[in-house]
Amino acid sequence: MLDYDTKVVAGVTPGKGGTTVEGVPVFDSCFEAVDRTDATASILFVPAPFAKDAAIEAIEAGVELLVMITERIPFHDCLDVMTYARAKGCRVIGPNCPGLISPGKAKAGIMPSHIFREGDVGVISRSGTLTYEIVNAITQAGFGQSTCLGIGGDPVIGTSMPEALELLSKDRQTKRIVVVGEIGGTTEEETAKRARRIRKPVYAYIAGRTAPPGKRMGHAGAIISAGMGTAESKVKAFAAAGVPVAEFPAGIATLLAAG
Repeated sequence: MLDYDTKVVAGVTPGKGGTTVEGVPVFDSCFEAVDRTDATASILFVPAPFAKDAAIEAIEAGVELLVMITERIPFHDCLDVMTYARAKGCRVIGPNCPGLISPGKAKAGIMPSHIFREGDVGVISRSGTLTYEIVNAITQAGFGQSTCLGIGGDPVIGTSMPEALELLSKDRQTKRIVVVGEIGGTTEEETAKRARRIRKPVYAYIAGRTAPPGKRMGHAGAIISAGMGTAESKVKAFAAAGVPVAEFPAGIATLLAAG
C-alpha cells in the first residue's frame, strides 16, 4: 500500500506502541492512532477470533471506512460489527475480501497492483481471485478501472453488492460497471433490480454454474440451498434487467469491447 502511494499514517498493535514499520509509527490503540494522525480509514488484518474487538475499537475511534480483510470471522461477530458500524456511520468493506483500489490513486487491500490500470470501468466482486482474473483481462484488452471493490464472500458483509452498485453509479470517473457474482444468496438478483434504474452500462459474470446443490464452493456464502442462489437464477435476473452476462471471466473484456 505504501508503494502504491496510499497515505498509511499509522499501524496499531497492542504492546508495540512507539515502534515503526517501514517508517510508519505504530500505536497501542486505534484511539491513539486516530488522535495523533487524524486517520479516517482503517484496514484490519487481525486473526478471526479477535477481529470483532479490533473492528469495534476502530469504529469507536471514529474512522469513516473500515476494510476487513480477515476471513472466517464468526457469523454473530459480523452481525454485531455491522450493526454497530451502521449506528456510527462507518462504512465497512468485507470481511473475507481483498479490499478496494482506485488505480493510480490509492489502495486499501491486498490486490496485486501491477494488473490494474487507471480508467473508467468500476468493478464489484464477491471473489478476490476472480477480481484479479477479470481485471487482468480488462487491462490486457486496453481498458482501465476507476475503482474496484472486493466486497467479500461471507454471508454477512458490510457493503452489499446493490449498495456498491449505487456508489459506483454516482462516481463521476466510473462510466461502466462490472459485477462479479457467484452462487449463494440473492444479492445478485437484488443487484439486477437496482441495475434497471442505473443509466450507466452494467456487465456481469456469475461463478459456480456447475456447483452441486448443498455444497459450499470456496466462500462461506457460496452455497445453493432450498433452490435459492443458483447461477441460473442470477443469470436470468441480469438478463431480464438487460445486463449482458459473460460465460467465462475473460468474456467481460469482450463485452466491454462490444459495448
